[in-house]
Order: sequence, then C-alpha cells, then structure tokens
Amino acid sequence: MSEEKILRDRLERFCEDVRKLETEIGRVLVGQSKVVRNTVIAMVAGGHVLLEGVPGLGKTLLVRTLAEAVEGTFSRIQFTPDLMPADLTGTNIMGENVNGIRKFEFQKGPVFANIVLADEINRATPKTQSALLEAMQEHSVTVGGVTHRLEGLFFVLATQNPLEMEGTYPLPEAQLDRFFCKILVTFPTADEMVGILDRTTTAANPKVEATFPTHRILEMGKLAREVPVVDEIVRYAVELCMGTHPDYPKATPFVRKYVRFGASPRGAQSLLLGAKINAILDGRFNVSREDLKTLAPMVFRHRMILNFEGQAENISTDQVLEELIK
Repeated sequence: MSEEKILRDRLERFCEDVRKLETEIGRVLVGQSKVVRNTVIAMVAGGHVLLEGVPGLGKTLLVRTLAEAVEGTFSRIQFTPDLMPADLTGTNIMGENVNGIRKFEFQKGPVFANIVLADEINRATPKTQSALLEAMQEHSVTVGGVTHRLEGLFFVLATQNPLEMEGTYPLPEAQLDRFFCKILVTFPTADEMVGILDRTTTAANPKVEATFPTHRILEMGKLAREVPVVDEIVRYAVELCMGTHPDYPKATPFVRKYVRFGASPRGAQSLLLGAKINAILDGRFNVSREDLKTLAPMVFRHRMILNFEGQAENISTDQVLEELIK
C-alpha cells in the first residue's frame, strides 16, 4: 500500500471520528454546530478556546458535554475576584508519612485535568489570570520552585460575558494571545429554541457516551501537521497576518485608520494549522485560500488592538477583518 493511500485512509478516519464526536455532543446541545466544529478544531490543534456570549446560550453546557464525550478528566473553575493563583495550580501542604516524619507534599489544583473550564475568566484578578499563562503555553506549573508537568491532553475553554463589565478585569494581551481562537456564541434561531425547550422542559434526559480517548485527539493533532501546504497558501496566510498591522505596506486603509497593533506570529501559526484541520473535515487533503478565510476571523479577532479612533467609532475587529479579507 502506497504512503499516499495510507495517509488518505488515516485522514478519512480522522473525519469519521470528528463526526462521531459532534454527534455525541448534538445529543445534548441543540444547534451551535459552527461553535462545536470550531471548538473541536482548536482542541485537535492543541490550542485553547475563549468563548464569548451573553448568559444562557449554552457555553458551559458545551464544555461539560464535550468533557463527557472525551475519556479524560474534567475540572470546572468558577473565576471570582477573590480567587487566588494557588486555587488553580495547587500548593504545598504539610503531610506526615507512616513513620511520623513530616514533610511538604504538593497538592494538585484543578488545572491538572485534560479539559479545564475557566468560567467567567474575566472576573478574576490579573494575578490569578496570569497563573494560567504557564500552564496554557508550557503545559507545566511551577510551585515552590518545582515544575510539575501537565501530561497528555490539556485543553482550556474560558468563557466570558461581553455585557456586564462591572467588577471584571479585561484579559491582558499576553494571555489573549495564548488562546488559539475566540469563538462568538450567538443567539439561537426560533427552530433551535423549540428544540431547546423540547429537551429541557420534558422528561427527556439525553446522555453522552464517553467514547473518545484523549490519546486519539493527540494522534489527530500530529496527523493534521503532516498535511502538506503549498508555498502559495503559506504566503497568503502570512499576508493575512501581516495585513492586520497598520504599518505594513499592503495594509488596507481601514486597518491603517482603526488598528493600533495587529496579530502576532502565533496567530499565523494558529491560522495555518486550523486551516489544515478545516480542510480535512471538509473532505479535502489540500489547504485552500477559503480555509484561511474561514478561520481568520476567529483566530485574529482577539489578537488585534484597536486605536482610540476605532474604539470611539465602536468599530469591531470583525469589521476590520471582513474588510481585510475582501
């Protein structure tokens, strides 16, 4: 069997596994298929997701359902102003062994899980928010000078409410850049609302089967990186990323007028890797410009900083990206 045939079979199994996962999530979550797909893309890519939407749209339910479908550990952290870094990472506590000898032992915090829900992340202080930085980027936690590794799958899904800003602490740019993408959870349609009411106001109690092992997700992430990309597509991904910077010679007038700082190189990495996974799930084994255009808004929207004029005119980064892609 040729290498190309082997790769094609592996990619087809990749698609089948994702479809099964999405079907399991669909047993509980009504609609939001695009949000589910983008979340799965980020998880397979080895990134983290920032979910933004008003209360009651199922952000927490999505994360819980995903965790139930994956054979791994799950922890939920409710971020509050009095939450301390040790409440996330864990701390050293005094213990006593069978011989009566006392010594400090490390008590793991909730961040030591395969899937971590950081609920209302912008309600905690910057000191606590930064405790996630090392874990998200380095997959490790340092406490008392000792580094503890986060083994296997480590996937952070953070939620935030865009309406209520009182008592919140906006995420710093450094931490925002650690998120693979920012997904906007929109209000359901009328038909989806009917489905939500059918499932939540009757005796129906749909269950999700944990049939998706964490090691399979890591395997899929490695496979996605093997998908070849032609130089033209790589160059286009670079042009999209560089085009978000106002000082770039090819930047559009819209970007020059409203943007203070554009996406980082990490954004270009996320864009190309996400495009590879999107192409696979679309049944194609080559990345196209359309894949990059599809992924660009969710990958770049949180990595761009608007200037004073953009904020004063209530311009959104999505508007800037839409004009840039055109």
